[in-house]
Amino acid sequence: MRKLEDLKLKDSRVLIRLDLNVPLKDGHITDDFRIRAALPTVKHCLSQGASVVIMSHLGRPGGKYSEELSLISVGETLADLLETQVKFTDDCISEDAISVSRELRPGEIHLLENLRFHKGEKRNNERFSMKLASHGELYVNDAFGTAHRAHASNVGVPNRFSIKAMGFLMEKEKEFLYDTLKNPARPLTIILGGSKISGKFELIGRFLKLADHILIGGGMAFTFLKAKGLEIGASLLQEDMVERAESYLRKAKKRGVNLILPSDCAVKNNSSRKIIEVSQLGEKDIGMDIGPETIKNFRDIISQSNSVVWNGPMGVFEEAIFKKGTQEICKEVGSVVGRGGISLIGGGDSAAAVRTAGMERGMSHISTGGGASLELLAGKELPAFQALEE
Repeated sequence: MRKLEDLKLKDSRVLIRLDLNVPLKDGHITDDFRIRAALPTVKHCLSQGASVVIMSHLGRPGGKYSEELSLISVGETLADLLETQVKFTDDCISEDAISVSRELRPGEIHLLENLRFHKGEKRNNERFSMKLASHGELYVNDAFGTAHRAHASNVGVPNRFSIKAMGFLMEKEKEFLYDTLKNPARPLTIILGGSKISGKFELIGRFLKLADHILIGGGMAFTFLKAKGLEIGASLLQEDMVERAESYLRKAKKRGVNLILPSDCAVKNNSSRKIIEVSQLGEKDIGMDIGPETIKNFRDIISQSNSVVWNGPMGVFEEAIFKKGTQEICKEVGSVVGRGGISLIGGGDSAAAVRTAGMERGMSHISTGGGASLELLAGKELPAFQALEE
C-alpha cells in the first residue's frame, strides 16, 4: 500500500474518506476525538498545494435523509479546527456537489453530506461509487473506524483510482495494531473487558498463541467464571458462550498462557458499592466492577509487562461508583510507556475511558476504531486496506 507521503499532491484534487462519525447531543458534538485524529492528513494535503474533498458517514440513517445526522455541525467544527472555510453541499452525489469539487482551487476544502443518506454506500453500489469517485483525482483513505466494512467509499471508490494511498491515521493504526504485534516486546499482556465475549472470539484465539498474560474483566469475565463452575448470581452471562469460554481456559493452560480472572468484584448495595469475593456472589448479586484484590493482581502483572494491549472497560465505568477498576487499570497501562514500553488502546469504550481519565498522552496509541480495531488486532485483513493494495 502506498503511503500519503508517496503521493505528489500539488495542484491535485484529493478525495479523502474520513471517519467523522462523532457522538452528537441536541445537534452538538460531545467528543471531537475522531475529527482531531483526521486533521494531520487533511493539513498535509493542503500544505502540499492540493484541494481536498472530504466524505464521511454519520450514524445510521438507513439510506434516508435525517436532519439530526447531517454533517453540517461536523463541518463547522472542522472549519474551526483548521481555521479556514469549509464548503458544504447537501447531497454527496448531486451534480451541484460534483461541480463544487471540480471548481476547487488549491487550499480549498469541500465536505460532502452524509454518505449513508444513500443506500448505495452500504451496498457498495457501482453507480454510487462512480459518482463519488468523480469528486477527486487521487484517493486517500484515513477512515480506520470503517475499515472493516466493504462499503462503497472504502472499496468501490478506490477501485476506480490508479493513484491511492492510506492516510496518516490508517498508517498509524496498521503500524501499532498489526505490525508491532508480529514481534512484540515481552512480556506481552492483553487486557480484555466490556460486556460480551461473542465479538472477541478471534481476538482471544490469536492472543492465546501470542500473549504471555491475558487479563479478563468487565461483564465478559462472568461467562468465564461460570465456565470454571462458579455461581455468578445475577451477573451478566452469555449462556451460549460458556462452552467456548471453557475451551479457552483449557487452551490457555495447555499453552502456558497466564489467563487471569477476577477474584473479587464490586456489586451494587442500594446506592453504594460493596466488595464480594467472586466465589461468594449471592443469587441476586450483579458484578459491576473488578474489586481491589483483582485490581492489585492486574496492576502487578501490567507493571512487569513491556507490551500491553487493552480493549474494553473493567466495569460499568459510566456509573461513578463503578469506575474505579477501569481508572486504576488505565493508570497502570499509562505507566508502561514511561518505562519504555508500548501501550495500545483498542478503541471503543476503552478509548473513551482513557480520555475520561485524561490519559490520552500517556498511551502509545489510542485507536479510533471499535470493530475495526478488534479485527485488526485479531490479525484479519480489512476490506479498506485490501482496496488500497496495488
